[in-house]
Parts: sequence; C-alpha cells; structure tokens
Amino acid sequence: MFRTEVEVSRSPLNLGLQQPVLTMGSCFAEVIGAKLQQYKVEALVNPFGTIFNPVSVSLLLQAAAGKPYAFEEHLVQQNGIWYAYDLHSSLSSPSKEALLQNVQERLQQTNQYLQNASLLIITLGTAIAYRLQESGKLVANCHKLPASNFTRELLTVEEMKAAFGQMLAQLKQVNPGMKVLLTVSPVRHIKETIELNSVSKASLRVLCHQLQQEHEQVLYFPAYEIMMDDLRDYRFYKEDMLHPTSVAEDYIWQKFVDAYYAPEFRQFMGLWEKMQRAVAHRPFHPQSEGHQQFLRNTLNQLETLRHQYHIDTSLEAEILQKQLLP
Repeated sequence: MFRTEVEVSRSPLNLGLQQPVLTMGSCFAEVIGAKLQQYKVEALVNPFGTIFNPVSVSLLLQAAAGKPYAFEEHLVQQNGIWYAYDLHSSLSSPSKEALLQNVQERLQQTNQYLQNASLLIITLGTAIAYRLQESGKLVANCHKLPASNFTRELLTVEEMKAAFGQMLAQLKQVNPGMKVLLTVSPVRHIKETIELNSVSKASLRVLCHQLQQEHEQVLYFPAYEIMMDDLRDYRFYKEDMLHPTSVAEDYIWQKFVDAYYAPEFRQFMGLWEKMQRAVAHRPFHPQSEGHQQFLRNTLNQLETLRHQYHIDTSLEAEILQKQLLP
C-alpha cells in the first residue's frame, strides 16, 4: 500500500447527458467544465472569467439570478482599455459600451442556465481578497493596476458564509431543484506566501463544510483532498509545481464522474472516446479506398450516436466530410 486513496461516495444525482451544468470560480472550474463539454454535456463554463474569491462569485451569481447591480459604476480604464472590477480581464474592451453590453449578454446567458441547470459547480480558489483604497469595494480582479490602489485582506469564514447564504437563498427561488457542488481548488496561491495560502485554503474548506451541513442543496467534492492526499507526488504537477498535470486532472475527473453521473453516461464516455480517436485519425494515405471507407463508416457511426444520445455532432461530421473525396 503506497498511497492513501480518497474514496468519493456515490451521489443519488445520477446526472446524464441532457442535464445542463454551470461552472463558476477558479481555473479548476474551467477544467471540469471543459471535460463536460468534451463529452457533449451542455455546460456553461466560467461565463465571467476566472473568479477566485467566494464573495465575488456570490455577487455575480446573484446578479445573474436577477438581483440589481450597477456594473457601470465599477469600471476602470487603463491604457485605453475598459475593465470591470467584478470580472476577469479577458472580458475587457476598448469600448465602455461594448464591455457593458458583453456583461449584460453574459448575465442573461447565465440566468438561463441557472433556471434550467441540474448542477452548479463552484470552485473556490482563495480567501484572499483585495479592496479599493478609494471606495472600500471588494474586487474580483485588480487588472494589474498599481498595488497602492488596493488593500489585501483575508476574508473571514463568517463574511464568506453570509455572502453564500444570500446567494443560495436566491438561487433556490430561481431553480429549487438545482444542486450546488462546492470544491476547493488544489492550485496553491504562492504569491500570497505558502503560509497564508494554507490559512486561505483552510478557511475555504471550513466554509464548504459549514455550507454543506446547513443547506440541503449543497454538496462537496474533495478535489483538494484528492490532489493533496491521494496524488501527493510532484509527478502529478506541471512544471510550475502548482497546477495539476493532465494525468491528475483526468484522475480527478474520473472520480467526479463516478460519483455524480449515471452508468449510462459512463457507457457513453467509452463510446465517445472511440469516436474522438476515429475523428482524430490521420492516415499516411488519405486518398486510399481503405481510408475513404473508414471515413464513411465513421460518419455512419457518428450519425447513430447523434440519434441515440441526442447530441450535436456537427463539428465532428464536418471534420470527416472535409476528408471525403468528391
């Protein structure tokens, strides 16, 4: 026995292909979201960009659920580009009007998902947050503005819990049946120092535990524990020694699927992986009759999967069609 495996209990959710999922939070939310999209689950992934602290995540979800919030009052212009303090820098724009239009479109899109999603995955990155010196407003992103514009603080469990409590109550009104799955990102934030990162992660873990105990719609997935205790070897980290490798991500993903998805979905995963390999196949002689027949067979199999599982296969079909000889 050379490892301590983290066992994740089976959930009664038994999710399937046709049940929408929304992911929010740190970059780990993007990892899980991208995997869901890869396997044809209807998933909206980090619509406001990477958001690390729980209070900012709560603010955005409440705004998407319909709570009035004046984003236009929390914009900043830097080097000719407009940014929103509540959003990731990737949503910036040279035009203030275009940025606000983008925000409104993403709020509407997220609102639709909140109304229909079976699962909301929130990955919490850090309890360290920054406030504007001038106004005291908590920001989701400093957008590389001068450090003197902000004060750094460690959010307390109480204030994070209060923000989440308000947000969960509002989400329950929008979609009473939606489950909220909390995770703590396994990525260390060493710019805050290793010591403070440990305090931050501990605060987030306590927050998740208390929310899970007090709200029936809240679940917890131990991505953090899997990385720290099960995969505690630097071979599972990328070159920066902070982010999980694709091997680690796949391992955690499989734990996630086994816990929350139905056997039918896991069966589909196997079929779809074979289809992805077939679509990605690049022969030495693409014009040969053998490969042309392979393409026709693969298109037929793809069409069967499309009808059987009611999935969009247009992208894969286009890739195959382009290789067929006229």
